[in-house]
Amino acid sequence: MVDTSGAVHWQRTYAGTGFPRSRLSEDGTLWLARLTAGGGRALEAVLPDGSIGQTIPLPSEIGEEVADFAVLTDGFCVIWAGAARMLLAAGQQPSCTPRVARYSAEGRCLWSTAIHLGPVSHPGVLEMSAETDWEARPMEPWVPRQVEADHREPLLVSGDRIAASVTDERACIGRTFFLDLVSGTLIAATDPTPSGRKAIAGPGEFLIGTQGYGEFSMGLFGRDGRQTARWQSHGAMTVDESGDIRGVELSYCSPSTTRFRQLTTRGTLLDGPPVESCYTSHPALDTNGTAVFWRSGKLLAVDADMALHELAAIDDIQNVIGRTLLLNGGCVALSLGSEILVFRTDLAALADGPWPCGNANLMGNPVLTFGPGGPVRDLPVRD
Repeated sequence: MVDTSGAVHWQRTYAGTGFPRSRLSEDGTLWLARLTAGGGRALEAVLPDGSIGQTIPLPSEIGEEVADFAVLTDGFCVIWAGAARMLLAAGQQPSCTPRVARYSAEGRCLWSTAIHLGPVSHPGVLEMSAETDWEARPMEPWVPRQVEADHREPLLVSGDRIAASVTDERACIGRTFFLDLVSGTLIAATDPTPSGRKAIAGPGEFLIGTQGYGEFSMGLFGRDGRQTARWQSHGAMTVDESGDIRGVELSYCSPSTTRFRQLTTRGTLLDGPPVESCYTSHPALDTNGTAVFWRSGKLLAVDADMALHELAAIDDIQNVIGRTLLLNGGCVALSLGSEILVFRTDLAALADGPWPCGNANLMGNPVLTFGPGGPVRDLPVRD
């Protein structure tokens, strides 16, 4: 654990896994998904003082790994997927069928639902062969050899709904499956599309993005799993307590034409300032409506009037960017490569809202509950 002055209070070392995941609970307990001495899987609690608390073994099938998990008020939700090959014994193969499971606080499995991706296709995925006279044509639907959890936001929980996203390992064409949190019943699934960014948008609502193969859009899906709106924009979005959606676009096209944009309830876009390049941390939002994020070596802020402000700049070429954390006193923390950087700013406190405020930011736990005792109250429900 490191404080904002850079002092290390404690540290622990764990054997590597294919999916290093950690979640922070309301009481300050850090939950880690790790390997056990016998090669099994477990969730382990690291207490605020660095000592080990509860360790919960999770029975698993051969060839599967905890791809992601979320801490619930009364237990855990886990998405299982094929294990990294470095974790498999000789002759073992990664599991081809992901599943979502819910567990009690003691580790008892309450339900487990298999996720069948099925055949996938997309008009942007082309093939050439002698059979087509070497003419590029859309590929016929294919069954993926290996299905994995999506690399971006594979597991989101909002109210009584779960959004679990899996993808074809090779083509990155995937689907998001919507499940009932109480029963594990599969409610609906999106059509196969290139994978993209996702977010919690409201009670039982999710933003599902798609990017690649000519796609660059985000859709809003309700409790019944049906799409209710779509925007021709894709990026790292914030959703405030009024339900307004704003964020920075992510495009790998050159030259870049991306902007900070607002997604309106009418399905249209409001243009904000242009932002160069594409390597971006997910924004955090303060109570004044200012979004702060790292982009191309600069700490940037876009205020409620869509004006751009440069707060800091350093050379971050080739660095891997972590999340943006808005801490007390206007401190902004983020990781670049192997370093943690902390900047002092005049930003206000972290806002309430579905994403990435509250649990999805400081605690890194993509779960929002609604109603008495929930972190978000009186959030408007869209028709």
